[in-house]
Amino acid sequence: MGNEKKSRGSFTGGIGFVLAAAGSAVGLGNLWRFPYLAAQYGGGIFILVYIIIALTFGFALLSTEIAIGRKTGKSPLLAYGAVDKRFGFLGILASLVPVIILPYYCIIGGWVIKYMVSFVSGGAGAAAGEAYFGGFIGDTWPPLLFFAIFLGLTAAVILLGVNKGIEKLSKFLMPVLLLMCVGISIYVLTIPGAMDGLKYYLLPDFSKFSLTTVCAATGQVFFSMSIAMGIMVAYGSYTKPDTNLSKSVNQIEIFDTVVAILAGLMVVPAVYVFSGEAGTKSSGAGLMFQTLPKVFEQMPGGAIIGAVFFIMVFFAALTSSISVMEAIVSSIIDKFHVKRWVAVLICLAITVAMGIPISLGFGVWSNFTILGMDLLTFFDYLSNSVLMPIVALITCILIGWVVGPEYVTTEMTRNGERLSRKTLYNVIIKFIAPIMLVLILVTYSLAQFGIIVM
Repeated sequence: MGNEKKSRGSFTGGIGFVLAAAGSAVGLGNLWRFPYLAAQYGGGIFILVYIIIALTFGFALLSTEIAIGRKTGKSPLLAYGAVDKRFGFLGILASLVPVIILPYYCIIGGWVIKYMVSFVSGGAGAAAGEAYFGGFIGDTWPPLLFFAIFLGLTAAVILLGVNKGIEKLSKFLMPVLLLMCVGISIYVLTIPGAMDGLKYYLLPDFSKFSLTTVCAATGQVFFSMSIAMGIMVAYGSYTKPDTNLSKSVNQIEIFDTVVAILAGLMVVPAVYVFSGEAGTKSSGAGLMFQTLPKVFEQMPGGAIIGAVFFIMVFFAALTSSISVMEAIVSSIIDKFHVKRWVAVLICLAITVAMGIPISLGFGVWSNFTILGMDLLTFFDYLSNSVLMPIVALITCILIGWVVGPEYVTTEMTRNGERLSRKTLYNVIIKFIAPIMLVLILVTYSLAQFGIIVM
């Protein structure tokens, strides 16, 4: 196994692994999904629920995937079968998730580049126009061009390998991204009226607490920590035997949660001041590409802040897309025993073939829908609301009830480390996480059919 891991590449040490994993975790989901969910589900109460779930449910699944990766030394496609051959199908399911996510993620990454270029080149006013976003994504060639640029940058880093590509870029971008988050947050809080927005963001509204709050927070943990995507299994397989996994998981949790809360500090108070409470609840693309440019236009120094913001979002999106592509590439390499560049070309071909119709789904193919959803929304729903909870649920069954929690806890403490939450881990992986995941699947299904409102 040692020789196999060496030939597949590895992180140079614990800090390289932590920053690469944090780079995967800190992406678009943190920077625009977390703020509007926090606003929608009661501010401080959502943040409190999120932190509790991240430190329990998130900790358990993150530890499980990383430990499986390091113990087997295999990509997500083959790792689950190595744990128990009867669960080889789980590797296929887990590997499908990044294949589905990468095309639409890179399309959104292309949108980020478009806005970054617009703000950096002095086009902040135009970007705030009512029809700017719709006109751009509804066009044919410009969105495809920016999709290709973002995908190409992602592939370039993957071609450099684990150490020279993923780790080196993460070591540079993660500290820069954190500094940008802190800087923008401090600036936003100096805007007149921002304290009211801060109270709205941080003070809990207990009247909004419900099962859907818990489901929304749990779903956000999937996004934030890159759980059930095969990513952490792949990164775990690149982690050296002497790396302290327990300490690394704690550091990833802290980094991810801090950035998520900072994202809210950057966005919610500013949007609250200039767009009111209604503006804070714009979801997804609406918040990032329509509401925020209008906010930056009204904000003192907004053109500069907007430029820095979209540069930061670009960095976050890139590190996440790199991790998604690496999960696919590592599986192709392990399964077919091809060179890295061949695996990257295969991945690019699949991503382009899926990405083109997704992009055109906002323009010339806008009449084509699946279950009433455009292609991007459908693939997002399929991956995040269906496949990821199913992968996580079956993983809990595999570890909690088939091979036993000690499969993971032994790996987490292989170098004599102390696992302070061992009992908590055992209870979560066997009982709490499976129940939560079933509730999430049922809730998302009911929401999809309009029976409940998320």
